[in-house]
Amino acid sequence: MRSVRRVLGLGLILIFTLNLLLIFYAKGILQKLVLGDIQESLHFHSPPSEWNRTVMERLSHLEGDLQHLKERMKLAMKQQKNEDNTPERVRDENRPVQKAVEAKEIEEKKRKSKELLFPNSVLFKKWGEDLSEAEQKKAEHLFQEFGYNVYLSDQLPLDLFIRLAGELKAHLDEKIKLYNQKSPGLLKIVWHSERKGLATARNTGREVATADVVAILDAHVEVNVGWAEPILARIQQDRTVIVSPVFDKIHFDTLELEKYALAVDGFNWELWCRYDSLPKAWIDLHDVTAPVKSPSIMGILAANRLFLEEIGSLDGGMLTYGGENVELSLRAWQCGGRIEVLPCSRVAHLERHHKPYALDLSPPLLRNALRVAEIWMDEHKDMVYMAWNMPLQNSGIDIGDIASRKALREKLKCKTFDWYLKNVYPVLKPIHSIVGYGRMKNALDESVCLDKGTSPNKSPIMHHCHQYSSQNVYYHLTGEFYVGPLIAETDAEDHCLADPGKGEKPILEPCSKAVRNGLYIHWDFKPGSAVIKRATGRCLEMKKATLGGYLLVLQTCTAQVWTIQHTLSETGDQANVQRASGSLASCRRNGFYLQCCSDGGGGEKKCVCACVCTVASAGAPLKGAANRQVILKTSPSVHTPTAVFFGSLHLPQTRHCRGRGEERTSNSPTPLCPGCEEGGKIQVLVGLSLRSL
Repeated sequence: MRSVRRVLGLGLILIFTLNLLLIFYAKGILQKLVLGDIQESLHFHSPPSEWNRTVMERLSHLEGDLQHLKERMKLAMKQQKNEDNTPERVRDENRPVQKAVEAKEIEEKKRKSKELLFPNSVLFKKWGEDLSEAEQKKAEHLFQEFGYNVYLSDQLPLDLFIRLAGELKAHLDEKIKLYNQKSPGLLKIVWHSERKGLATARNTGREVATADVVAILDAHVEVNVGWAEPILARIQQDRTVIVSPVFDKIHFDTLELEKYALAVDGFNWELWCRYDSLPKAWIDLHDVTAPVKSPSIMGILAANRLFLEEIGSLDGGMLTYGGENVELSLRAWQCGGRIEVLPCSRVAHLERHHKPYALDLSPPLLRNALRVAEIWMDEHKDMVYMAWNMPLQNSGIDIGDIASRKALREKLKCKTFDWYLKNVYPVLKPIHSIVGYGRMKNALDESVCLDKGTSPNKSPIMHHCHQYSSQNVYYHLTGEFYVGPLIAETDAEDHCLADPGKGEKPILEPCSKAVRNGLYIHWDFKPGSAVIKRATGRCLEMKKATLGGYLLVLQTCTAQVWTIQHTLSETGDQANVQRASGSLASCRRNGFYLQCCSDGGGGEKKCVCACVCTVASAGAPLKGAANRQVILKTSPSVHTPTAVFFGSLHLPQTRHCRGRGEERTSNSPTPLCPGCEEGGKIQVLVGLSLRSL
């Protein structure tokens, strides 16, 4: 290191000296010095011209020496730099991952240095970091207009690009002309002069089709290789089957393809479509190519054209979007057809972030769901009304004329919705013990409503009233409060309002779990009165929170009263019971009777099988007919039920139990309880106070 510094110092001195000499010489000063005293002191006796040549030669040699010195200095400096960087170079070679991370961080800093014009847009969450400001503006504009990444779609090769028909317009006409030049009449396009909704548009396409099989696809679908052959083969085997391919997902922002697992298509009580798990019967086949029986269809389908016409195609009375797929599915199953998903046929579907023609799909879907319920769901239609929190009568929703669709149902001799639930979609579990539902308010402040809340500790809250399902409340004949969206399915549970028995906070738990954990889930309530926990006598009330708003509490009753939005208040005993329990005719048709028994040891009286049953009067006569309907909860979790009766009734005393299905009352008919679980001692029956709601 010291030698390098010495060389550098000497070199700098020599370079400075050379530059100074050259400056002097250029100005004539050097020549004067050379010809004067310096010449004499050096004893040079050559003539001036020869002396000049000598000086120039020596200066030239000096310049060469200096150039050589500079090269040596550069070499020495390079060697020293290599020595200094050796540890860092070795460290980088030994840590390639760290080096890659640092490079990525540098690149990320460069990326972030660009201004993001739409930092809150979902379009740019995973894409678009390299776009200029002009490109960002164009991409966002197209996204807002069409609901997916049109900008990126336009960058794809021409044989892969995704554009909806409404966007192509003239270009689409040109494409169709080009194809029809090669194959005359192969493609047709029909334009509506006004928007008529999804169902009508698809019906228009089916009406102009002439082939044996018609396939109905969304515009934003890419079909996979070999997608059509399995469809055609299956429909050739059975003309009454309506088939769906398996869906994969195209992400609306990146257009990346995500492969979905095989599933069947289903729906909830709001008639929103969803994916359900594969049926056990199909799994047991051990054949991954076999068609899968599906309760519903998503909307992309293929069918025999004539069969689809015979069963009424799509319901043209369904407006805009939503529910038309469920309507077709119910009609297919109930009217002689079937729905299947074909594992060997796959398409990729782009689910738009938003529908440009309907930013809020709830109004058309609600309207269409009620239309489906009125035509196809018989006594179970109330489940749709309650799931949407609509009054059972006079909903205010215009569902259009349904006379022609009901006439079609009669003409086709279609099966009941009850048959559909039992044979096709047993996952859905209709509940007919609900007597009050909707928003629930406390008279202390009616601007807030009971709400499921989002807290991880499962605590319900009081929240400013809104229209969403987190504030749906369902009160049952047996005293449970369901809070939140109505689920009513066999493989998922609604959440029950529960008193943990200690502390002042109520909680929400899946109902069966609450019972297993010893929580209290049965409440006494009539609209305009208190909500009282039966077992503890505590009331559900609310109090002012320290930071504003209200807290739900369980405490000694202070006369706070609650209301619930909708109650079953039709006139007439039979109408009330029929609304709460389902169809009277259904009860008789299925042969359900009330099965009461004691535990054999003189203890409490229990019911192994509590159904919606016809009970013969054994005490004071009933008002009106000799037999009435009494509704009792069918659940092994119920400890103390409440029977609802419009009139007066004395239950007959029971004498003994002789095992499942053998229980008898003193004057009951032959017991028939086909739906009971083994060992289900369910309800205390004798000694109840039967009251009217």
